[in-house]
Amino acid sequence: MKSISHLILRSAESASRRMQARLWLLALRDAASRLPRVRGHKRYLPRFCSIVVLVLATGLTGCNDKRDPGFQGWVEADMIYVSPDEAGRVTKLNIREGDTVKVGDHLYSVDDDLQLADLNQTKATLANAQQTHDRAESLRKTGSGTQASLDSAVSDLRVAEARVVTSETRLARRTGFAPVAGTIQQIYFREGEMVAAQRPVLSIMPPGNMKLRFFVPETELPKLSIGDEVRVACDNCAADLTAKIYFIATSAEYTPPVIYSLEERNKLVYLIQARPSRPDALRVGQPIDVYLNPKTPVADKR
Repeated sequence: MKSISHLILRSAESASRRMQARLWLLALRDAASRLPRVRGHKRYLPRFCSIVVLVLATGLTGCNDKRDPGFQGWVEADMIYVSPDEAGRVTKLNIREGDTVKVGDHLYSVDDDLQLADLNQTKATLANAQQTHDRAESLRKTGSGTQASLDSAVSDLRVAEARVVTSETRLARRTGFAPVAGTIQQIYFREGEMVAAQRPVLSIMPPGNMKLRFFVPETELPKLSIGDEVRVACDNCAADLTAKIYFIATSAEYTPPVIYSLEERNKLVYLIQARPSRPDALRVGQPIDVYLNPKTPVADKR
């Protein structure tokens, strides 16, 4: 919506400049019509002509003042979603939205009653398999048992040990830890709520995963290359924001609705993505304007 408001404001500014020029011309026409009625108007004629030239030059300059509108875009980020392997109820939530976390920080816990019971069962099975193995090994040493019985006992013991490891892993994964460092962007399930298997409890936004998405027309595409630095502007942002292009689409598409305008709706554009140099100065979803930086064109360096 902010992008649309920017377009409306720019159109209003352009219309205002044209209206001012017309008002100046009407005022000059009125003054010229009144000049012959002024006593000694011939004496003021040169001065009047100078004023007319100055005003026309100023008006025309204002009408032809075409500032670089840049390319409209917005801020996005590739989120990291943290979810449990199995369904359960969230029993503990250690973070809030906006918190900064480090790798390995405890984020949440999910009820582990079923996993704990499964671990106890597999441990009991392991104990029985161990007894069976010890008995088969003792009988084999005395000659009362066969090698086949011992081999079967060894196999059962190894399977029981593997199942215990699996149960311990399932139990450990009932606690969610931060896989990456970043900011908690959104919490989807809170304490007491049931979360399905592989459904994210929360999302983390690493600073390096923030990106800028904008579209350029085909005529501007040759001016861009992977690695080019562009200038970034937004409402009340710092003046020195820049970004580096890392992706250029290979196929064209119609102008997306988010930057829809009457002038651009029928044009084919190419998606460009860039990594901001200062991701902490931007917010996800924020509308931006991107300007080409002719000082560091990678394409020309090649």
